[in-house]
Amino acid sequence: MGNMEATAEEYRRFGEVHVRGSSALYERLALGVAGDEQMLELLVTLPKEKRQPNLLFGAVRYLRGTTPEYPDFRAYVLSERELVARTMMSHRTQTNEPARCAALLAVMAGLPGPFALLEVGASAGLCLLPDRYAYDYDGHRIGPPGARPTIRCAVTGRPRLPPHVPEVVWRAGIDLNPLDVNDDDEVRWLEALVWPEHDERRTRLRAALEVARADPPRVVSGDLNTMLDKLAAEVPQGATLVVYHSAVLMYLSPVDRNRFADQVMGLPGHWIAQEDPSVLSGLVRRMPARPENRRSPFLVALDGEPVAFAGSHGGWIEWLDES
Repeated sequence: MGNMEATAEEYRRFGEVHVRGSSALYERLALGVAGDEQMLELLVTLPKEKRQPNLLFGAVRYLRGTTPEYPDFRAYVLSERELVARTMMSHRTQTNEPARCAALLAVMAGLPGPFALLEVGASAGLCLLPDRYAYDYDGHRIGPPGARPTIRCAVTGRPRLPPHVPEVVWRAGIDLNPLDVNDDDEVRWLEALVWPEHDERRTRLRAALEVARADPPRVVSGDLNTMLDKLAAEVPQGATLVVYHSAVLMYLSPVDRNRFADQVMGLPGHWIAQEDPSVLSGLVRRMPARPENRRSPFLVALDGEPVAFAGSHGGWIEWLDES
């Protein structure tokens, strides 16, 4: 398959699978790009990892705001192709979704604390602060008094609800390009990555940013495979190390994914992954059937063992019968 055909298929799949039922605008834009030779010709001038739909759509939102329909979107991209391409080259898809912390806490509920949290692909570090948010698991509420945002999560299957937020005694993140929660331009990029219709996500992001600005988490710049062991060596004695990530491994080559899995499984702690199931294939001990009533779910795995499916932007968790 040639570059244009592969890129068209990537956009078609994004529209028909990943955003259908969640962002009508992005569905229209993705399908428009998939059938547009001029747009595809522009995209294939970029490196493969820079052709992603989320990166293109985020770049346009960052530069000029939401474009209502495909003809206007197309006209802007083609007329400002150099600016759009430059923005895509200088930025990364670093969606920082605090709602993913609900699944993280549910899995951590079965582990002994206190905890040392090490997130790879941490972006601005908002998912390094799960103990500072409030949660509502179908009416089961936990969190510090007055904490915001409140992260709501529907739970099905065998319940495993955390009795309280975890005690975190150490935390750090790794990212190729850490974002500064006190940099207005970098925050604007984070907001541009939130899909247009997702007002609740945007509100939650802003509330989480306020929490992070009060005491910014430590996120070091570097490659996860280079930095993982170095940071893990800093974990204080008596703390349970939890290495975790969400929507990160898709950006690694298969070789680097395997290298990361080997490293993390060799550490004295636990590994919690939230990723597209196809990305975890070969890295987990079994591949459960996807839930039929869920679109584009993440597979949640603990130490290489699948335990649940969860919403890619949070909102629900469905425990596996075998977990």
